[in-house]
Amino acid sequence: RNCDWSSDVCSSDLIKTVLLDMDGTLLDLHFDTHFWLEHVPMRYAEKNSLSIEASKKELYGRYKEVEGTIEWYCIDHWSRELELNIVQLKKEVHHLIAVHPHVRDFLDAVRQSGRRAVLVTNAHSKSLDLKMKKTELGAYLDATHCSHDFGLPKEQPQFWEKLQEAEPYNPKTTLLVDDSLSVLRSAQSYGIAHLLAVYQPDTKNPPKDVEDFEAIDNFKELLPVPPFTEG
Repeated sequence: RNCDWSSDVCSSDLIKTVLLDMDGTLLDLHFDTHFWLEHVPMRYAEKNSLSIEASKKELYGRYKEVEGTIEWYCIDHWSRELELNIVQLKKEVHHLIAVHPHVRDFLDAVRQSGRRAVLVTNAHSKSLDLKMKKTELGAYLDATHCSHDFGLPKEQPQFWEKLQEAEPYNPKTTLLVDDSLSVLRSAQSYGIAHLLAVYQPDTKNPPKDVEDFEAIDNFKELLPVPPFTEG
């Protein structure tokens, strides 16, 4: 379902705080998709004298075992487990890090309206640092919170309680934009009232099924509509 209350984000009393995911929401998920599904298997194959096919089969299985847990998002975990320097490997393909269209305009509009624009990510701090340096999005945000700081991923409803201690917000007047349906369901169960999914987190992949959630194609849909004036 498309979002049908775009102008409310920056003009309505319904929303006081805007929580934003990073990978797949503000940033194109293509970097992460390529990194974990192609680049890491390639380097792992080289290190362990495996074929690409064997490397992918092994790694995809290991990813699946911890999917949705804090370990899945932890660079230190994978550096230890795979005996690879994950930060260095990310730097090898950091040219693929890209901001989704209209993100900066949207963040500007949110802050100019007096609302807080807060990044809430499962990404490890080392990955966050790399991406913020590349995109310079930090200047557009009021605060940044990593799930690793709380010891819980966003998929756990208790995460939102811990976040509230660090970033006071009223769930009834908060909007969360996230490309992960499991994260949106977690936030919904905690009581966050306004939830938006993203149709195309990875621009190289087709749009996804967002189930019952409202969703956006891009952040232009959430920008305030300029007043109509007769010319």
